[in-house]
Amino acid sequence: MAETRDANLIGQFDMTATSRGLSTLALFVMALTSSAALASAADGPPLPYRDDLSPKDRARVARITTPPSDFSAPQAFEAMSGGAATSTKTVNRDSFSHNSANLTFEEEQTFKLGNGLFKKFWTSSPSSTQASDGLGPLYNARACQSCHLKDGRGRPPLPGEKAVSLFLRLSIPPQTPEQQAQLDNRELLRIPEPTYGGQFQTFAVTGLKAEGQIDVTYEDVPVTLNGGETILLQKPTYSVRELAYGPMHPDVKMSPRAAPPMIGMGLLEAIAAGDIEAQADPDDQNGDGISGKLSLVRDPQSGALTIGRFGWKASEPTVRAQTAAAFSGDIGISTPDLPDNYGDCTARQTGCRRQPHGEQARLGVSEAPDPVMELVTFYSENLAVPQRRDVDDPDVLRGKAMFHQSGCTACHRPNYVTSRKADNKAHRFQLIWPYTDLLLHDMGEGLADDRPVGDASSSEWRTAPLWGIGLTETVNGHTRFLHDGRARNLLEAVLWHGGEAQASRDAVIALPPADRSALIRFLESL
Repeated sequence: MAETRDANLIGQFDMTATSRGLSTLALFVMALTSSAALASAADGPPLPYRDDLSPKDRARVARITTPPSDFSAPQAFEAMSGGAATSTKTVNRDSFSHNSANLTFEEEQTFKLGNGLFKKFWTSSPSSTQASDGLGPLYNARACQSCHLKDGRGRPPLPGEKAVSLFLRLSIPPQTPEQQAQLDNRELLRIPEPTYGGQFQTFAVTGLKAEGQIDVTYEDVPVTLNGGETILLQKPTYSVRELAYGPMHPDVKMSPRAAPPMIGMGLLEAIAAGDIEAQADPDDQNGDGISGKLSLVRDPQSGALTIGRFGWKASEPTVRAQTAAAFSGDIGISTPDLPDNYGDCTARQTGCRRQPHGEQARLGVSEAPDPVMELVTFYSENLAVPQRRDVDDPDVLRGKAMFHQSGCTACHRPNYVTSRKADNKAHRFQLIWPYTDLLLHDMGEGLADDRPVGDASSSEWRTAPLWGIGLTETVNGHTRFLHDGRARNLLEAVLWHGGEAQASRDAVIALPPADRSALIRFLESL
């Protein structure tokens, strides 16, 4: 049987099997198979960069995460995308809203409390509901759930709609040596637009004007595939109107952001830093055309430089930091981490700064003091990744082979074993399948937004995790992808890839139609 040190890794499969009602004999076979698979890894590469593992563990982890050479059958435990945390519940609109399956009873209670706060609609001040006021005064949404509907993916507005789950980031080039120094040492990752701040807010509390509205227009870009089919991509152009606080800076940079899905964030945070660092090759020293690089940002708690893992440009290091930034920028709610009660209101927006705020001295510092932040962070860390579907379907397996052969895994790394040092026990030493390297990559001029952020140039983006992507339509009722939702389906998302991904994109274009369809079937199974 498995050794003690394998208990967490093997335990994920035992717990899942138990939840499906498998027999004791079946559990034994699964555990024995897992133990044998790991034991066969004893002579694998040592992974010296993993400081959380014993030498024997390092070899085993290296073996179990080695890319496959045989695509005739699924890899061991491939269906359990989030390890023991994977949700095996029935696929429906709530598939992104379940808690990690391996939480304790007490942790499930904490998750549910966080869920209530994630869904809560905040109100403007003053209000009789003193624990819920402080909205805005300028904002993009009244609740976290408004952007991350059903904990899923946002989309661009339809004609005639106001943008809710898509907004514009704003910044300008540094104007002074002091601002350049702040960027150089990463005190700031970008310089906010002086009047409208770092984010364009399309809503405001009563008595105050919203900053303005967003318009999106599209231009067709034809791409012809092997087999003769022509796909018309939609290239978006963004503009603003009804500016309520005067003109923007002449050098303003605007970049759209669609809300990403929330699943698996705690597991991404649990990936060992050494695993991410070992993949970085900013100068492409191995000559494979892929030059992923780390995004280094300041940890808001310690001030130390650390790896950015979250956001489209990998600009936030932790789930808590991402949560605080969203509270402030999206809803205008202050937290202990970002205590400005006026959110993204700038000094030039004097009317906004005169509005009442929602901080209550008896409840603590900020409008969302702890335990509010702690609960929402815990909830965000423990939204489970759904179990994959059809992993043994012949077309899915064929598509998986195309995914590997086209070079997609050079950035969309399939799997990891998470750190034994992860803060949450439920996230430790789990075999997970997020399909990302969490690095910044140059995606070419087609996706460039002309707006650098920290270490990310205008054309560089974090590799987006792919787990759960095939359930987007089920959960959110649309199939819009990429950072601004321009892609109307998965094939269009692939065809927008350029830069370091150009060779892979061209390989997909060159595939015979049946192989290309199989590739999409594979993505839909994730």
